[in-house]
Amino acid sequence: MNSTVRLAVQKSGRLSEGSMKLISSCGIHVSNGKGKLKAMASNFPIEFLFLRDDDIPGYVADGVADLGIVGENVVAEKDKDVKAIKKLGFSRCRLSIAIEKSKPYKGIQDLEGKNIATSYPKILGDYLSKNGVKADIHEISGSVEIAPSIGLAEAVCDIVSSGSTLFTNGLKEVETIYRSEAVMIANHNLDAEKEEIINKLLFRIEALQSAQNNKYILLNAPEQSLDKIISLLPGMRSPTVLPLAEKGWVSVHSVINENDFWEKIEGLREAGAEGILVVPIEKMIL
Repeated sequence: MNSTVRLAVQKSGRLSEGSMKLISSCGIHVSNGKGKLKAMASNFPIEFLFLRDDDIPGYVADGVADLGIVGENVVAEKDKDVKAIKKLGFSRCRLSIAIEKSKPYKGIQDLEGKNIATSYPKILGDYLSKNGVKADIHEISGSVEIAPSIGLAEAVCDIVSSGSTLFTNGLKEVETIYRSEAVMIANHNLDAEKEEIINKLLFRIEALQSAQNNKYILLNAPEQSLDKIISLLPGMRSPTVLPLAEKGWVSVHSVINENDFWEKIEGLREAGAEGILVVPIEKMIL
């Protein structure tokens, strides 16, 4: 296999950090020295392009890059001809409309005829149109939160993570219009060799995601309670049961989904389980 896949990632910022952490966790080694715009992995057929996140969908659509890691909000806003192939579970945020704290707000119709400043005119325009609201959208890049205080707009529409930036600038969220996380996008026209490389990369990512969503659990239990405990811990196929040195006791090993963790733990204790250990999983191959 002589093909190399080109992957575009943000050159700096939180999305960049999350992307490179993911790549590293997949066992792919890359040295991207300060200021470098290209780098080749040493142990996987993949080349990295370090770009502005706004440019990534265009590079992928044009075939300059085969893959890209970017926020779903950027993919939706740029509206390029790319396909989303994997949600990555980091850099979660929301796109929200905010107004001054002192202003009353009864609903989306309050924005009728207002000026709204944003870096996301397409997403905002689609949302307003869907809700039958006509407003004047002012596209600006950066420092959107300052718009109401300088008289540019009565409202803003911007990315929100914690909401602290809005609060600091005297604003309050009134509408969440889009939820986003990092996503891997791909060009539509990839040859078979590149598809094979991408499938290998996705396999590694899925192993990581499966591990993050599950925990390995070990516990000791009396044999008489085993049926009840197994019913609480179905695992991937069935729990592993091993005899202990003490007669009448066994050790049970299984995998538990993190969302079910606390509910299951209470049930296991009530069924007689003791010495419960819960261990994070680094990678999980299904």
